[in-house]
Amino acid sequence: MGFELKLIAGNSNAQLAKGISSYLGVPLVDAAVGKFADSEIVVQINENIRGADMFVIQSTCPPVNDNLMELLLIIDALRRASARRITAVVPYYGYARQDRKVQPRVPISAKLVADLITTAGANRVLTLDLHAGQIQGFFNVPVDNLLATPVLVEYIKSLKLANIVLVSPDAGGVERTRNFAKRLNASLAIIDKRRERPNESDVMNIIGDIKGKDAFIIDDMIDTGGTLTKAATALIQNGAKSVYACCTHAVLSGNAMERINVSDLKKLVITDTIPTKGKIPNSPKLEVLSVADLIGETIYRINVDKSVSSLFL
Repeated sequence: MGFELKLIAGNSNAQLAKGISSYLGVPLVDAAVGKFADSEIVVQINENIRGADMFVIQSTCPPVNDNLMELLLIIDALRRASARRITAVVPYYGYARQDRKVQPRVPISAKLVADLITTAGANRVLTLDLHAGQIQGFFNVPVDNLLATPVLVEYIKSLKLANIVLVSPDAGGVERTRNFAKRLNASLAIIDKRRERPNESDVMNIIGDIKGKDAFIIDDMIDTGGTLTKAATALIQNGAKSVYACCTHAVLSGNAMERINVSDLKKLVITDTIPTKGKIPNSPKLEVLSVADLIGETIYRINVDKSVSSLFL
């Protein structure tokens, strides 16, 4: 058996934290995470956590910098309160898209964030669908990069569609999409696009047979929705019967949902790594699936030293 398991959460995603707590049957540690009048973040843990196996649940989603600072301060408070082990549970890892130098004189922000988390005192990191898998190598502590694939695949199966094709929105997402295609025994297509400016793209070509099929675009995150909606239009124009989209992280910046609501998409399926309730308008095209049970089961396995990879076999 592992050491006493305890959960603590910042303010980034209270609903997901409650779901994980419910799955494990472990209440969240009593803690106050707020701000002083000058906007400095203040953390106070109101119960004894000495010797505990602590899991800090905090997505670094918008407001990214506030949520990141909350995570760092909670970890530091736990370390100074003599927690036995601290695992940073970061369902959505902000700054992940800045994982390399794409031009001169720019930072590698994803690496800096990794350094901050480990310097604060995290002994382990648990995250979900990193934008680039190699970010795991930015840490000098163990990293469990979960996949939301099991949750999304079950939803796709529940639709009972006879003729589906899984579509990668770009060349970089082929491996992810192939994983879905294998699980669903479905064919694979790729969208060839060329990006002219950040957050804008033009769909150029479709590789693969999509005519008369229900197409599922598979991505790790959706930000402005520009790429997604253009991809949906291109698929319909090239003969797809209908177009759905699945993604793990729904950033949905600006008027992304407005774009999606008037697009050719039939349904956008997302998970709750980033909270949507009260932050984006309700839409009949939006389906939100919870990853609370998946994360909760992984936390349990880490605590008792059981295999995590077996969850995805």
